[in-house]
Amino acid sequence: MAHISPIDYGTASPEIRAAHDEELRLRGRMTNMKRILLHSPVAHRIYAEWFTLRDLLRPALDDRAIWLFSLAISEACRAEIPVTFFRRALIDAGLDPEAIQPTSDEALLIAFGKAIATDANAIPDPIWAELKARYDEPLLVNIVAFAGIMVATTVFTNAVRVDLDPELEPYRKKA
Repeated sequence: MAHISPIDYGTASPEIRAAHDEELRLRGRMTNMKRILLHSPVAHRIYAEWFTLRDLLRPALDDRAIWLFSLAISEACRAEIPVTFFRRALIDAGLDPEAIQPTSDEALLIAFGKAIATDANAIPDPIWAELKARYDEPLLVNIVAFAGIMVATTVFTNAVRVDLDPELEPYRKKA
């Protein structure tokens, strides 16, 4: 059970209800994490910048690369909800998360995601060299910022012990 309860829409302030309604309008769903974050519309807005950064990555990285990058970060942080969320994205796209053969670009992002989530002070120089060879500096800033939001998401879901959304249950990684 989560350490912080989700908002109760019926008794929420007009500001929280507006943020809730806008989230539903923009993304069509309300997760357990978002319901908890909405106790602070500012915190919710900051975490929702994940979507803004994802959209900035999309011209250079396809969804599969972004999902694999996010999954690598989530696995390194041992965060079940994000892991399951990205497993669902991959499975729903017809992919088997345990059998994916990453492209060289995806393998680099996976290595970077694992490294940044494990110890951002110790990202191997060869990884940085490969990233710099492939991507320009504005894109690198967005990749690192996106990774930071992913790490923050894993910290939040782990620390609060957010309950797994029921629709994610079938995508849970088998032990």
